[in-house]
Amino acid sequence: MTAMGSHLDTQPRGGRYDGILGIMSAIEVMRTLKENGYKTRYDVGIVNWTNEEGARFPMSMMASGVWAGKVPLEKAWAMGDIFDPSVTVKSELARHGYIGPIACSSQGYPLGAHFELHIEQGPILEENSRKIGVVQGAQAYRWFTFTIKGRDAHTGTTPLKSRSDPLLAASKMIASSNAIAKELGALASTGVIKIPPSSSTNTIPSQVTFTLDIRHPEDSVVDDVQNRVLESFSTIAKADGRGVQVEWTLDTDSPAAKFHPDCINAVEDAATGLFGAEGWLPITSGAGHDSVYTSKVCPTTMIFVPCKDGVSHHPEEYCSPEDCANGTQALLEAVVSYDKLRASK
Repeated sequence: MTAMGSHLDTQPRGGRYDGILGIMSAIEVMRTLKENGYKTRYDVGIVNWTNEEGARFPMSMMASGVWAGKVPLEKAWAMGDIFDPSVTVKSELARHGYIGPIACSSQGYPLGAHFELHIEQGPILEENSRKIGVVQGAQAYRWFTFTIKGRDAHTGTTPLKSRSDPLLAASKMIASSNAIAKELGALASTGVIKIPPSSSTNTIPSQVTFTLDIRHPEDSVVDDVQNRVLESFSTIAKADGRGVQVEWTLDTDSPAAKFHPDCINAVEDAATGLFGAEGWLPITSGAGHDSVYTSKVCPTTMIFVPCKDGVSHHPEEYCSPEDCANGTQALLEAVVSYDKLRASK
C-alpha cells in the first residue's frame, strides 16, 4: 500500500493544522479518487500514527518508531504520562479498546511508500512566496530528561555554602545548554520544568526535573552538543554549596533522515505542474515527523505548505484554505504519479 500518513494528536496549546492537515487531506484524496472512479495500480490508504507529538507520553513519533522496528513495543507501551507515570500508553490504549490484533510492524503491515502533507512550521515558504516545500529530509534531534537532586533547606537560615540547591543548578544548566548550542550552530531547548508539589517560597526544593531537546541537521553536531552539555552539567553540579546529583535519560533519539529520490521527484513534478518551477522550494524539516521513521523502511517524502508567520505549537497556528487545497492537490498528484512509477518497474 502507498500510504498517506500523519497524526491527529497535538500539543496542549497546539494548533488545528499540525498533523491534522495531513490526515484530512488524505481523506480528501481518497474521496477524490473514488468520486472520479480512478483506480490505482497499487493500494492507496491512510495511516494515522499514534503519539507523534510525545506531549502527554514523552516519546515523539512513537507508533511509527514501533512500526519501523526502531522502538521496542514494550518500551512504547511502558511510557508513562508526563504528569502521572502510573498511567501508561498501554493502559490508555486498553481503556479505549485500541490494542488491536494486527502487529504494529513493517512485517505485520508493510507499506510500499509513505507521503505526508504537513504545514511547514517555519517561515521559509511564506518569506519566499512559495506554495510548496518539497522536503528532502529532516534534521537530527534527541530528547533528554534530567533530574537534579539536592536537599530541602530553609532559605533564611541555610548559608549559600551549605546548600544543595537543584533549582539553581538546573537554571545554570539550561542556560549553559543554550550557549553551547548557539556556539555550535545547533538548537537546545527546555520545554518542561518540574519541582515537587510540596515546594514553598521559603524552602529550597529537593529535586528539579527538566527536559532538553537538541537539534541539528548533522548527527555529528548533535553528538558534540550532547557531549559538551554533559561535561558542562557535571561541572555546574559541583559549583555551588555542597553540590547536587545529576541523573539523565535519553527519551528519543532521531538521527537525520534523507528522503527517497523517487518520492521527492513525484512531489517536484506535481508542484511544477501546479505552480511552475518557481512555485516551490526544496527544504529540510527542522521538526521530527513520522516520515522520518517510515523512511528507514520504505520510500518516503513530505510536502510542506506555508503557515502564517511560521507559527506552530500555538493557538494562532494557521494555514489558509488556499494553501490547504494546494497541498492536498500536490499530494493527490504525487501519489498518482508514484503509483504509475511503481507499476512501470
